[in-house]
Parts: sequence; structure tokens; C-alpha cells
Amino acid sequence: MGVMERTLDEWMAAAGAELGLDLAVDVRGLLDMTRVVAHGVERPAAPLTAFLVGYAAAANGGGAAAVAEANAKVTALAERWATGDGGPGAADGR
Repeated sequence: MGVMERTLDEWMAAAGAELGLDLAVDVRGLLDMTRVVAHGVERPAAPLTAFLVGYAAAANGGGAAAVAEANAKVTALAERWATGDGGPGAADGR
């Protein structure tokens, strides 16, 4: 395990404890999502989207499965957005 990975894992554990959370999530999956969003939408959208994933997961009962589901949805949206298939109005045909 590299220093960066160890530090990231330690940070996630410390931040989770500080927030009163005991939740193991797919950190690499979340990082992949933020990469897709940063490149397919725009860089500032990545941390804001990570916030939305957490908020959506909490609103839908919380837990690792809710995080994974929200993460998968926005990753797919960002991939569509990057190809011009998921932008505003795409769902209603505008």
C-alpha cells in the first residue's frame, strides 16, 4: 500500500469518525465518479456531485448500498453528458 493510499484510507476513517459515521464505502468508485464528472462536465462539478451522492444516499436510507446506487446513477449521467446525451433537456426531448 502506497503512502497516498494509506493516507487517504486514514483520512477517510478519521473524517468518518469525526462526523460520527461508521460506513465503509467504495472510495475508489467515488474517486472514479469524480474523475468522470471533472472531465465530462467540469472540474468544480466533481466535489459538488460527491456531496449530492452523499445527500441522495442519506435521503434514501443511507448505507453503503445507497451510496453505491447514487454514485452509479451520476457516473452514468456524467458519461452521457460528456457525449452530449445527458445535458439539460435531454430527458424531455428539448
